[in-house]
Amino acid sequence: METKTKSNGRVKKETATVKKDVKKQFTEEAIGQVQKTKQAIVSKATIDLADRIQKFEKLRGLATQRERLVQTLNELTKFNYNQGDSASFYIRDSHNLEFKTTNTNLIKLVTTHLQSTLEVRKEEIENAIIQFEL
Repeated sequence: METKTKSNGRVKKETATVKKDVKKQFTEEAIGQVQKTKQAIVSKATIDLADRIQKFEKLRGLATQRERLVQTLNELTKFNYNQGDSASFYIRDSHNLEFKTTNTNLIKLVTTHLQSTLEVRKEEIENAIIQFEL
């Protein structure tokens, strides 16, 4: 009987040790998986954050372009409606060569064309802003 008791005692001790080892191994594996998952999430968040910031800057650039266009269109509209009988139109290049005219019909034609071109560009930018995805 003593042998059985010792044998049973050993079996119980060995079983308990094996259970502890298996539990420890599962715990370590679970911790490792959790750490890997956390690292993947942090890595992905960093990449997504950088992408998101870059896209935000692009959206801000589009908004700035739109604001400048609106301001230019407002000034051009004021000029078209407040223009009197005497107006001058100047074009100067980088070599200081200059074209000047006081022909009101030509000035009206140029400003009208410029205004329609700017309005088309404004619509393009507004559509890009509307379709923009963060």
